[in-house]
This record gives sequence, C-alpha cells and structure tokens, in this order.
Amino acid sequence: MLTSLNLMIRPAKLSNAYLGALFSLCFVFNLSAAEIKSEPLQIHGFVAQGVIDASNSNFINNDESLSFELTEIGLNASYQLNDDFRIAGQAVYLNGGNRYHPGLRLDYLLLEWDAFHNEAWQASFYVGRVKNNHWLYSSTRDIPFARPSIINPQVTYFDGFRDIAVGGDGAAVKITYSNDDLGEFDFNFSRGESAISDEQADVNIGEQALGSIDHDLDTQMSLYWRPSYSQWQIGLSSNDSSFSYKSAVVDSFFDSDFIFKLYTVNALYEGEFWQFSAELVQERLAIDGFYSPEFQRDEIGQGYYAQARYQIERYLSFTLRYERFYVNKNDKNGSELEQNSGGLIPAYFGFHNDAMIGLSYDFSSNFRMNAEYHWMQGAARLSPVVQPDPIANDSKNWQVWAIQFMYWF
Repeated sequence: MLTSLNLMIRPAKLSNAYLGALFSLCFVFNLSAAEIKSEPLQIHGFVAQGVIDASNSNFINNDESLSFELTEIGLNASYQLNDDFRIAGQAVYLNGGNRYHPGLRLDYLLLEWDAFHNEAWQASFYVGRVKNNHWLYSSTRDIPFARPSIINPQVTYFDGFRDIAVGGDGAAVKITYSNDDLGEFDFNFSRGESAISDEQADVNIGEQALGSIDHDLDTQMSLYWRPSYSQWQIGLSSNDSSFSYKSAVVDSFFDSDFIFKLYTVNALYEGEFWQFSAELVQERLAIDGFYSPEFQRDEIGQGYYAQARYQIERYLSFTLRYERFYVNKNDKNGSELEQNSGGLIPAYFGFHNDAMIGLSYDFSSNFRMNAEYHWMQGAARLSPVVQPDPIANDSKNWQVWAIQFMYWF
C-alpha cells in the first residue's frame, strides 16, 4: 500500500488523429522495451478497449444503446534520481460514457523520498500529485489489468468520483514495520486538495448547476496488517473531505458547503486458487445550502461488498461479487427520500445493489479479455448524484454487461 490524495486536471479533447498517435506511441514504446526498462528509467503502458451495454439507465449513455465507450489508454514512467529519490507519473486517456467525462488526465506526478529503512522499518515521503492507495483497490483501480473487474464495486469506487479519488496535489507519508512474530504493518497518511474541472462538476452535480465547485481540503489515513505467515490482510481507512460551491451570476442553485467523510474496514485473503475480499463502508454527506440558502442535509450512508475469485487454470479465472449500499442507513428502502421530494425522486434512488459474475482469460502474459454481467437494483450510484435524474433512470432494476480486451507492456 502507498498513500495519497485526490485530484484531476481539466481534460483535453482528443481528435481521432491524436488518439491514433497515442496508440502508436504505446506500441513503439513496447518495441523498444528492452532499452526503456533499463535502469534508471522505467516506462510502462496499457491499451484497453471494449464494448458495454446498460439497459434501463443512463449509466453509460442516455439512449441505452450498445456502446464502445470503454476505452483506457495509459502511459506511466519512473526515474530513479539516486538511491533515495525517485520521480513517477502516469497520464491516461479515458472514455467511459456517463461514468466519467472523456479526455486526458494526469493521474499522478510525484517525487518519492526513501527517507529511512532498515531490517524492520521503512519510511517514505511523497510530494506533488500523489496517488491514493488508502482503500483496498485504490492502487490498482486506474490500471485495467490489475483491478478486480471492468466495473469496480461502486459502493467504494464510485465511477463518478474516479478522477477526484485517484490522485491529488499535496503530500503523503508511508511507514512500514515488519516483524517475524507480529507480521507486517503499513501506515499511510496524506493531505492536500483537488482541482475540479467543469466537466467533472457536471458528472457529479449536474449540468444545470452553472457555478464552480472547489475541493477545499482532503485528509486520508489507512492502516493495514498482514499477520506473519498468513494469507490474510486486514485494513482500516478514513477520508475527510470538504467542498464548496460558488454559484454563477445567473444560477438555479446557491452558494453551499459540502462535507464528505468515508470510513472503510476491509479484508483480503489470497490463496493458491482462491481470493476473497470485502469492504465495509460508512460515509457521511452533509450539505449546507445549494438547493436554497436555508437548506441543510446530513445523512449517514452504509454499504459493503464481498467478492470471491477462483483461478480455474493458469490463464482462466472466475469472479463473483455482491454489493449493497444505502444513501441513508435510516431509510434503506428510500421511502423517506421519495416522500421528502414530493414524489419527484423515486424511492429506488435511495439504494444501490449489484450482483456480478465475471470471467477473465489470458491469451498471453500481457494480453487479456475480461467479461462480466451485472444485475443492478437501485439508482443511488448513478450520476449526477446531487441532482438525480429519474427521467433517464425510470427503472428500479437494470442490467449491465461488458467485454474488454487489454494489452500492457
């Protein structure tokens, strides 16, 4: 595990020519991998393309049609300045339909200082646009072939917050302690802020809000423990974030403050053939203003997911996952939400359930196909979350299937 913060940059729109050039660039790098991967410079990349379909929702697009908006292209590099300092960064192009806006991102660009290490202790510091590794799959959610599925568990890894949650501007520290009797401990701390583009604001609060939103401060901590000679790992994490909305001169919404707090407890088991993972989540969302100057909302949401993966053969694996999330732990069926909105927001916007089955097949050591099917219920994890869209999402039950091919070097 590492540490980190959260941020995104304003995306650049890519033409077909530019996108083609980026594809070519990735393969050129691969052809010269022997030279590139020599010390002190390391360069790696990935290209992933797939097809996805989401019925009865605007999860991918507004017309519910079959879509090829399942594109991920990434290039990451690191340079070892000396024994103690290293520079690392990653840029990606994403197109995921309504899950997040299409464009180019700088996920992270950081300076790492290996400040101290001996047989038991290691301390490292990071500054710049550091990467978030606090949650169980934070360090792999941005890499198609490393994460557990095409669509991550939305209870923790909500796609609408992807760009805010992957990396951010600030500083972080990671301290590791290893003991033959006690096991291995990882402590991570990070603090900073994020810049949110207009496109990212549209994904989360809706296009009707014409003002700007700022990520004022973000503080995260996590602690992981792996007992000696054990295949289990247990972790805790916390996230304390504050946002502010500044209304436009002509706007339907008002200046406001948002407080978001997230706490997780997770467990991971890695055996020879089986892998089990689970995360329990509790989050607090408080809103002061926005809908009206006097509006106030303060709710505690809860959720979890449990996942099992079985390695059938060296090249073939099978995954099952089930997740549940409630926007308000005291209103799990959403009836109060519908009543308080005067019937404008259906009750199923108060929860999100997902049952997933997936398959992964490796054609070679760096070429893979993932396929998965989701049975979804509820609309609590559909964008925009601040202004729900019951017209585009008029069904309590909906399904998603996706197939994605990925190549990496």
